[in-house]
Amino acid sequence: MSEATGKIALITGANKGIGLETARQLGKLGATVLVGARDLAKGEQAAEVLRGVGVDARAIKLDVLNEADRAAAAKTIEKDFGRLDILINNAGVMLDGRTGNATSATPMHVLRETFETNFFAVVALTQTLLPLLRKSEAGRIVNLSSILASLTLHASPGSSIYDAKTFAYDASKAALNSFTIHLAHELKGTKIKVNSAHPGWVKTDMGGKGAQMEIVDGAKTSIGLATLPANGPSGGYFHMGEALPW
Repeated sequence: MSEATGKIALITGANKGIGLETARQLGKLGATVLVGARDLAKGEQAAEVLRGVGVDARAIKLDVLNEADRAAAAKTIEKDFGRLDILINNAGVMLDGRTGNATSATPMHVLRETFETNFFAVVALTQTLLPLLRKSEAGRIVNLSSILASLTLHASPGSSIYDAKTFAYDASKAALNSFTIHLAHELKGTKIKVNSAHPGWVKTDMGGKGAQMEIVDGAKTSIGLATLPANGPSGGYFHMGEALPW
């Protein structure tokens, strides 16, 4: 029996890219996958593709910025399953221009819109779904972060990201990492584990043309953290099983 057999998993932004591939891999391990998508039609299309490869997938309308959508998703999950085992907060945006360090010129609306999706919406959705995760025998929360959230690496000349400064995105993911640390501390002593994942620089719409990793590999960190054993870590920041510096 797979470590995900019988698990109920919700993945946000799962109709394409890393989210869709994560849904495929988790479904292949035996989980029932709820495909969260802003556009329900696109979510249905993705779920149909997943079912075509043997995954138990269902679409769920979930614009993470929409409070009504978040509440409706929680009600649907409670009614249909009574619990949630895995929450993968995958949906995210990068609105910064890729023109080098433009921190001092970053518009306030770009900062606010980035934080709304990458931080505030994740916190709000997780808080809404936490009662259902508490009903799981082994709840797992995976927050899709980025190596670009690492303050240590950003401040270290010569690091792999030292010259990769996209202020709004980087700051929003650093805030998300803080949420991971704080929530994991609150939940220590429970069966719920909370971790941040850096998927890698992946060939997606967001990753762009220079990305080095294939989508199939970009999902692996999330899958590992979603299926951690009881003695696995919580409150960590990982890529492919290796801890990253905060």
